[in-house]
Amino acid sequence: MAVTRGHGNPNWNRDETILALEAYFALAGKNPSAKDPQIIALSQTLRALPYHGTAARKPTFRNPDGAAFKVQNLRSRETGKGLSNVSRMDREIWEELGANPAEVTRLATLIRAGIVANLDTAPQPVDEAEDVEFYEGRLLTQSHIRRERSASLRKALLKKRQGDALHCDVCGQAHAALPPELRAAAFEAHHIVPIATAGEGPTKLSDVALLCATCHRLLHRLIALKREWVGLTEAKASILGSPTPPP
Repeated sequence: MAVTRGHGNPNWNRDETILALEAYFALAGKNPSAKDPQIIALSQTLRALPYHGTAARKPTFRNPDGAAFKVQNLRSRETGKGLSNVSRMDREIWEELGANPAEVTRLATLIRAGIVANLDTAPQPVDEAEDVEFYEGRLLTQSHIRRERSASLRKALLKKRQGDALHCDVCGQAHAALPPELRAAAFEAHHIVPIATAGEGPTKLSDVALLCATCHRLLHRLIALKREWVGLTEAKASILGSPTPPP
């Protein structure tokens, strides 16, 4: 059995646990060893994730022993044998994805692609009030938020929507009574393309909606709670109680 020497390392997050579950399925039920190539590759991927700050630079952080230990935890969820000190995250991910190896592979592939796309971009801190995590995991959530916060994208969208078109695409609020220099601050860009299919190419104006800050925050929270993508029509129904915003 693997022995972990990484006491004090941060808890495993959703992205990391999905990657570990992918490794478990690839091992076809075999009890993992820290020397297994699949476990070594998992450890290398985990250490490449842009999380956890200085902890990620410690040699004990997500090392092969720790990676094997985590896969053993997940194995116990299916077999009922072996380790019993599984975490809440282990239980949640197994209940959600344990019967769907194909979806695990899809999500893990997106996460690895996100690592490559974020090599030159430090993850942005997220305000506590906006601390949401979408179904696809933290890395893609941060990528989504980073793209929405692009100053050039927002400026171009506001320019396109100036005049009568300057209103929230969910609630319809235009904030027309505000002075022009203040009115623009009420609106934010929201990427309407599902996070898993957006890719890392340039964002087109046709890919974004204009939302007031309140609706934008509510929509992000809704996506996180539902664990699936939510389009504008569904957002209107959920936030307003009606599929059609007021004029």
